[in-house]
Amino acid sequence: MTSRGSLISCGADEDHVLLHRLLDIGAEESIFLAEESLKDLLYLPVTEEILQSEQDVDECIEILGLGVALHIKQPAEFWLLLTDRYSDQKIVEENADRWISRVSKSVQVVEEDFFLALTEYFAISLMEELFCDECLMKGAPLYVEERIERLKSFIEPIIPRDASILEICCGSGMATQALMRLGHHPICMDSDLCDLCQAMKSDLMDPGSCFVLDARLLPRFFSSQSFQFVLGFMVGLIDEFNWPLWREILLLASGLAREGVLYTTYTQREAELIAKAFDEAGWTGEVIDNRDSKGIYDQWAYLGRRKGRRKG
Repeated sequence: MTSRGSLISCGADEDHVLLHRLLDIGAEESIFLAEESLKDLLYLPVTEEILQSEQDVDECIEILGLGVALHIKQPAEFWLLLTDRYSDQKIVEENADRWISRVSKSVQVVEEDFFLALTEYFAISLMEELFCDECLMKGAPLYVEERIERLKSFIEPIIPRDASILEICCGSGMATQALMRLGHHPICMDSDLCDLCQAMKSDLMDPGSCFVLDARLLPRFFSSQSFQFVLGFMVGLIDEFNWPLWREILLLASGLAREGVLYTTYTQREAELIAKAFDEAGWTGEVIDNRDSKGIYDQWAYLGRRKGRRKG
């Protein structure tokens, strides 16, 4: 992580990606995931097709409890990674006997590292435009320096320096800059692949710690209370029509927080809607007036804590 002017840059080391290290294979070897997204890992459409066909496999690496990497010889040599860890369909596990005689080694991988390796793979593939017909977004995203510095001052007394953080709905990472300037290393996600891709191509988001996903699917990949804090900046705009959707997103994502949540909004009404929903869900919290003369970003906030958790 380096500083580029006032912005913090996060360069990816594409010559030594995490999957290669976890599988203990050379950086020169090609590896592909069967699926094209985290969401696809839930339903396994490509994996199912692969398992219905014969593959020219001459070697297999068993990833204990998580999946397999198959070495394919034809039409070109590469490793093919299959995992059903996040799916209700355990079709890889059910087909394990097909490759048992070709297992060259078994590797024990920490599940958190495995997930980060998958997200890094998808992020690098996204930056290389493997999943897009064409890239419509060119250049670096627009960041408002005044907002970043103001948000930094707002966050600093609330979130401890060494806290584990999940940032939802991160967009192109403007608010993430405030977290990074405070020394945090958040895991970030958004449903918009173009926003994330633009930030990663500009070295402003770390491919190893951000991913594309519908926030409502987060509990399929993380266990309850996996992070100390879940944060979201300028969530919304929330209105009477989309509030049921936002309520679902925020409550499901917040199930991953063991200490607290912080969500900033544009209006007081949005913050109060969030506060009411969290109060009904058993949280304790407060609406914070964070208005400034510009009246644009992060004007209001909801700070919530699990009951029984103390401030600071």
